[in-house]
Amino acid sequence: MSGTLRNPTIRSGRSFDLGKMNLRQLWIAYLTYPTILLYFALIAVSFGLAVHFFAGWFQTAIAALAVILIYPVVWYLLHRYVLHGHLLYKWRFTAALWKRIHFDHHQDPHLLDVLFGGPATTLPTIGAVTIPVGWLIGGPGSAATAFCAGVIITCIYEFFHCIQHLNYKPRAAWIQRMKARHVLHHFHDEDGNYGITSYVVDRALGTYYVDARSRERSPTVFNLGYDLEQAQRYPWVMRLTGHAPKDRPDGARPGSDSAAQGNRHAA
Repeated sequence: MSGTLRNPTIRSGRSFDLGKMNLRQLWIAYLTYPTILLYFALIAVSFGLAVHFFAGWFQTAIAALAVILIYPVVWYLLHRYVLHGHLLYKWRFTAALWKRIHFDHHQDPHLLDVLFGGPATTLPTIGAVTIPVGWLIGGPGSAATAFCAGVIITCIYEFFHCIQHLNYKPRAAWIQRMKARHVLHHFHDEDGNYGITSYVVDRALGTYYVDARSRERSPTVFNLGYDLEQAQRYPWVMRLTGHAPKDRPDGARPGSDSAAQGNRHAA
């Protein structure tokens, strides 16, 4: 884990550490991060294509609305059944993918470098979800609109995801609640609160919970079920990591209140 931040670059070792950053530092990091800059460029390009192939105001509005409604459902399904699934780490050729897209984030929840999804996996997923929907609504113009909306929502998701791991207590009560639910997902029981900005799907499918008293603490909240036994059977993620899976964050004491320790500023 990287050391204490002492310099204005807000970098510590190999990574930005959200647990040691304030809101101003987050804005600087977010607005200069290469992945986010790439997303901004794609928003501009897709917006230009939407204007060039303009499908009409109705089709454009419907395409954007469809993405807004579909996005949290798709995110929930991917998060619950793919990112938290066990299939990818059991195959040599997909172990590195699973490690990068989610395992590393749960092992070190405050590291910005593994909080953002990789563009190589995120952008094709956004395209696969949004472009066909938009095309069916109004052809190439609506497809560009839908993709643009998907990337914009992704940027919003990523920023609020950073807020949820930031050493910062939001002023707005609704952001405090959002952050508290996500902290529970990372530090108490990972089998719930899969949403980022909305927990509507969690509520509908019975995976929403409001506090640590609602359920017992999960022993796999930091390793997603990839414990030492699984690592010995399927060693590829462990080999890539260079050490055995952690069952608590760095610096945590056995038996400590991990939810509180994970972020004292959550609520």
